[in-house]
Amino acid sequence: MGRMRFLCDVDRCIDCGGCVVACKEGHQIPVGVNRRRVITINEGKPGEKSISVACMHCSDAPCIAVCPVDALYQREDGIVLVNKDVCIGCGYCFFACPFGAPQFPKGNSFGARGVMDKCTFCAGGPAENFSDKEKRLYGQNRIAEGKAPLCASMCATKALLAGDADKIANIYRERGFKRGSGANAWGWDKAYNKK
Repeated sequence: MGRMRFLCDVDRCIDCGGCVVACKEGHQIPVGVNRRRVITINEGKPGEKSISVACMHCSDAPCIAVCPVDALYQREDGIVLVNKDVCIGCGYCFFACPFGAPQFPKGNSFGARGVMDKCTFCAGGPAENFSDKEKRLYGQNRIAEGKAPLCASMCATKALLAGDADKIANIYRERGFKRGSGANAWGWDKAYNKK
């Protein structure tokens, strides 16, 4: 079984927010919690880039290493999940994560912030597949249905890729080969008025 990965093609992302909306609506995420967000760099300037960010399901996930109650775990396919029945909301995972993926629905103080929530890669959680509990706590389990995560499925420009790491790496490699790279890409100078 290959490792599951996200890859955002920054040359295709147009900051439409479709991935964010799809995730929030599809999983009925409460207000204040964002499993996915779009970050724009150099906004309004030449070279502006946007990237869709969520849990990156790291190979050696630092959130798992710091969890004092072992609420975080990694599946065989590399997807990192949280067991909400075990999480105590300490927030150590938030400080360990370089992507700011862990989200807490309530206040800032220890133990009062609620159980951590994060991207599940649309793989549900430790509860029984397709059960009411799984859907209520973790959202849809599209991976068990053989579907791609909602965010990647709804991406209008197909900038956000999700799935087997080798396959999405090959897709990205082929795209890069066809369009060239960065400022050397066809049409870059014309679009940004450089001479």
